[in-house]
Amino acid sequence: MPSQSSSQSLFFRLHIDLTLLMGLMALAAIGQIIFYSASGESMPLMQRQGLRLGVAFVVMLFIAQISPDTMRRWSPVIFIIGTIMLIAVLLLGTRVLGAQRWLDLGLFRFQPSEMMKLAVPMMLAWFLSSGNIPPHNRHLIIAVAILLVPVLLIAKQPDLGTSLLVTSAALFVIFMTGVSWRLIFGFIFAGIAFTIPMWLFLMRDYQRQRVLTMLNPESDPLGSGYHIIQSKIAIGSGGSFGKGWLNGTQSHLEFLPERHTDFIFSVFAEEFGFSGILILLSLYLFVIFRGIYITTQAQGTFARLLGGSIVLTFLIYIFVNIGMVSGILPVVGVPLPLVSYGGTSVVTVMAGFGILMSIHTHRKLLAH
Repeated sequence: MPSQSSSQSLFFRLHIDLTLLMGLMALAAIGQIIFYSASGESMPLMQRQGLRLGVAFVVMLFIAQISPDTMRRWSPVIFIIGTIMLIAVLLLGTRVLGAQRWLDLGLFRFQPSEMMKLAVPMMLAWFLSSGNIPPHNRHLIIAVAILLVPVLLIAKQPDLGTSLLVTSAALFVIFMTGVSWRLIFGFIFAGIAFTIPMWLFLMRDYQRQRVLTMLNPESDPLGSGYHIIQSKIAIGSGGSFGKGWLNGTQSHLEFLPERHTDFIFSVFAEEFGFSGILILLSLYLFVIFRGIYITTQAQGTFARLLGGSIVLTFLIYIFVNIGMVSGILPVVGVPLPLVSYGGTSVVTVMAGFGILMSIHTHRKLLAH
C-alpha cells in the first residue's frame, strides 16, 4: 500500500492541492444536497447543476497545470480579450430581463463579465509586480485607470453586483502591495464620494429600489420587499436544528422566490437551522484559511498578489450573498459559491482555485 507521503507527492506532481480539493468537494456535496430541495426535487436541474460542477472541476484542474509564470506573461492578453468581449456585449449581446450581459456563441451563452473577475486582478498583479513594491503614486493612478475601464463597461450592462466584485478583487491587489493607510483611507473616501454620481447616473430605477427596500422592506411587503421578508422568515424559522431536509415550508410552498439561485442560503437555514449554518460556514472558513496559507507560501510578488485577491474575493462572495438574503445588504444577484445554481459563475470560482493550486504546487516543485 502506498504511503501517505507518496500519495501527497503524486497529487503535487498532478498540481492538485489535496487539502483544498477536499474542502471544495465537501462544499459542492452540501450544495448538491440543498440544491435538490431548493429546486423542488427536480432531477433535470440536478443533472444540469452536476454537469456544470463537473465542468468547473475540470477547468480548475486544467488551470492548475499552468505555471504562475505563464499566467503572468499572458495576463495582459487575457485582460485585453476580456475588455473586447465586454464591448462586444454592449454592441451585440443577448438581452435577458432588461440586462444585456451575454454573448450568444451558438451552443451556449457566455458572460464575459465573469471572466473579468479573474482577468482584472491578474492584470493588476502583473502591472504592479513589475515595478516597485509598494508602488509609486503614478503607478497607482494607472492601476485605477485599468480598473475603471472594465468596471464601467460592466456597470453599463447593467450588472452592479459583478462590477462591485470586480472592483473589490482589484482593490485587494492594490492594498496588498503595501500602500500606506493614508492612501487606503483615501480610496475609502473616494468610494463613498463616488456613491453620489453612481446613484444619480449609473444605477437604474430598480437598483435604487433595491437599496431603499433593504433599508425598509416592510414599506412594500407584497412588492419590492417581498423577497427579503420571506427570506428572513425562512432563516428565522429554522431555529437551532432546522425543519429537516426537504421539509422547508417557505421554499416548498413557494413563498420564497429565486430559492435555487440567489436565496438558496435561506432554504439551507430553514431546513438545517443554526447548527447547519455553522457547519457550512466552517467549511467555507476551512477553504479560505487554506487559500490564505497558500498565498503566504507563494513564490513571487505576482503569485502573492493574485492569490490573496482570489481568496479575499471568495470571502466577499459569501459575505455579500448571506448579507443580501439576511436583509443587511441590497439584493445584487451574487450567488452563494458552489451552492447556488449557476454556470459561468461556478466555473469562474473554480478557475480561481485552479490558480491557487498552481501557485502552491508549482512552488513545491521549484523547491524540490
